[in-house]
Amino acid sequence: MLETRFRNTTPTRSLAFAVATLATAATAFALAASTAYAAAPMAYVTSEKAGVGVIDLDQMTLTKTFPVGADGPRGLSLNTDGTRLLVANKNTGDLAVIDTASGQVVQRVKIGKNPEYVRVHNGFAYVTYEPGEDGGPPAANAKPGADDDDANKPPAQIAIVDMKTWRVIRSVTSGHETEGIEFSRDGNMMLVTNEGDDTVSVYHVRTGAPVRTVKLVAGGRPRGIRLSPDGKDYVVTLESLSKFVVIDARTYQVTKTVDTKLGPYGVAFGPDGKRLFVAAARDRTVQVFDGHSYEHLADVPVGQRCWHFSFTPDGAKLLVACGRSDAVYVLDAQSYQPIKQIGELPLAWGIVTYPHSDGSIESH
Repeated sequence: MLETRFRNTTPTRSLAFAVATLATAATAFALAASTAYAAAPMAYVTSEKAGVGVIDLDQMTLTKTFPVGADGPRGLSLNTDGTRLLVANKNTGDLAVIDTASGQVVQRVKIGKNPEYVRVHNGFAYVTYEPGEDGGPPAANAKPGADDDDANKPPAQIAIVDMKTWRVIRSVTSGHETEGIEFSRDGNMMLVTNEGDDTVSVYHVRTGAPVRTVKLVAGGRPRGIRLSPDGKDYVVTLESLSKFVVIDARTYQVTKTVDTKLGPYGVAFGPDGKRLFVAAARDRTVQVFDGHSYEHLADVPVGQRCWHFSFTPDGAKLLVACGRSDAVYVLDAQSYQPIKQIGELPLAWGIVTYPHSDGSIESH
């Protein structure tokens, strides 16, 4: 009897054990594959003529291009876990949500005319768009501010998109030609630069209610904005005057004005906060300043129309998107020496990385 019971039960138990083992192995494999993908360091670059380029940061090579090319992609930002890339498309007036694993557009959110800049913050995407602008790329020799008549154009808007429902929950009226977006250290305030008004507008993040408007020097055309790592200052680049200003984060008063080379746009502090980097696009230069005193430290030659840049997740390299050079310039972040150029990115506009790193579009 005992021998019979043993024969009858052993195969069943063995089969159950085998099934459980296979299920556990399959789950582990899927988790490992997912983790491996998520951990792979990548950079995403919008190319206004080709789509979104994907750069393998281990190999520093362009590995693929996500096909949103005809849409004219510009601003971009990633969700927290890097699974969704949000891209503003000027030709279609929408926000494309891309699955970064497959490269497929899984959602389109209608925004309005000429969406340009995207920032993700606390589960919401903030997208600037300009009903009064044509939105074409500037000519290589165009002078900023030429043929502008901002007062007669509709003001820009900021669409706030709920990333759970992928719906625009409200649009905030901004100034003319809204450019950069930044958030206060406590996350309660949103600041935007208005190139056409020479102002910085401050809003409550959740409600979009206006808090105040900071008037800057006339004709400066503010573009990039970044909060200092200690939360005490905002740095705003003034493209037409070739300067940046430092604004006290508590009083919103300008405390310092610093000269730059021609046409500063993108701005970001280095990962350690000790240095400030400014893309002086019209002088084909990335400039380096002390992150506390704002003393000028170095000039680094790059390509043409370099508006935005990002550090690699490990902080070792600087990636600069240079639109009129159709390439990303890779620099050593400490010595500033050139490492290589990654081409085949016509009219490169913006760049972000996963894992998330500091740069002129995203800051962490």
